[in-house]
Amino acid sequence: MITAETIEKEDIPNLNFSKREVLTDPEERIKRLNDLFRSQSLGNLHQSKVKLTFESADHQVYQVDTTIWAVGNSFVSLKGGIIIPIHSIFKVD
Repeated sequence: MITAETIEKEDIPNLNFSKREVLTDPEERIKRLNDLFRSQSLGNLHQSKVKLTFESADHQVYQVDTTIWAVGNSFVSLKGGIIIPIHSIFKVD
């Protein structure tokens, strides 16, 4: 079980992210990407929020309650132009 500190979306730009992939299982990576695309659709159609659990470069785990506006090849975009690298995201709830 991952213990995550809650963070406000506006504080994410103050974090640094490593280039390390947090998920080692290829099936978990596929599930994460599918969950991100589903969350993007829910966010754009219904302004539904999700909980993203992710890791910063210093290995601190955070959770943010947010709306995903766009999913790219390497990053997700949140409201206000805030981005999180996909490889740093553990899960989407």
